[in-house]
Amino acid sequence: MNGERIAPITVDMALTRACNYKCEFYYGKLQENPRMKITKDTIYRFLDDAAEIGVKGVSFVSDGESSCAPFFVEAIIRGSKNGLSMAMASNGHLVTKEKLEQILLHLTYFRFNISAGESRRYADIMGVPESYIFTVCQNIQDAMEIKNKYNLNVTIGMQMVLMPRYGDQILPLAKLGSKLKPDYLVIKHTSDDEKGSLGVNYKGYRELYKDLKKAESLSTDKYIVKVKWSKIQDEGKRRYSQCYGPPFLIQLSGGGLVAPCGMLFGEDYRKYWIGNIVDQPFKAIWNSERYWSVMHEIASNRFNARTMCGCLCVQHKSNEFLWDLKQGKATMGHPVGSAPMHINFV
Repeated sequence: MNGERIAPITVDMALTRACNYKCEFYYGKLQENPRMKITKDTIYRFLDDAAEIGVKGVSFVSDGESSCAPFFVEAIIRGSKNGLSMAMASNGHLVTKEKLEQILLHLTYFRFNISAGESRRYADIMGVPESYIFTVCQNIQDAMEIKNKYNLNVTIGMQMVLMPRYGDQILPLAKLGSKLKPDYLVIKHTSDDEKGSLGVNYKGYRELYKDLKKAESLSTDKYIVKVKWSKIQDEGKRRYSQCYGPPFLIQLSGGGLVAPCGMLFGEDYRKYWIGNIVDQPFKAIWNSERYWSVMHEIASNRFNARTMCGCLCVQHKSNEFLWDLKQGKATMGHPVGSAPMHINFV
């Protein structure tokens, strides 16, 4: 609010653009950019820079499957030892019990992306052989066994990326979670770009509300089923027109590209690209005039978030609050009560 240059609280990134799955709902197909290779030295330099400038948390999520990178275990450990809160989301197929033993001690959360509860539909939706779901289920069980064995303060979750046509899998997946017993299952919307390239029928979610509520009713004191109602009910609409969220939560592509958000990774949005951590240290990119000119551009009336980028992005809820704050419809106050879990992840 005072014009100060702040370090992002959270950096959401991938270690590679590669993926061993071909998910139907994969937004990454709309985010193609030059695929520069992040090496172990590159990510070590990035994690050192992030800690130095005051980043709080780094999540390996973004536009690639980070477990495909041969050094993802070392990267998590490096970030943790630097004092960063570390997190990871993965399809979970390549994450062996041995690797889970190494990383769970250093993570705030590990999320398994799994969008079906039946093997045939899992294969259809996620573009892999049916057998993959059984490997992933075993890895979820192994993760919980390791967490409980060592009494680790890590959250193990499952996430369903829901399109209306996947509605038949809501209850089978919620019931599968009841057997596997992770800490939670979250069911979320699918993001689409401003052209509707993925063909998400946002009004179609209304027909799934009954099953979504049934799924939530399967929650226990040890297993929570949570639907992201606030985004699903927004039906792809935004009440804000400027974008204020990225200075607090910035995203990096698995090709090393630094952009305000994942919605702007693709070639069509080149004018919003800031730099690449393969070419240049993140600290230098963050300190550059280019970084801040792009941030000011998307926060100006020259940018319209309602029409110029994809909907329901990672920064969506932050943008809603920050928009209300700038409009005088919300106020900043001192926090009340205990700190929420995962506070370093916006």
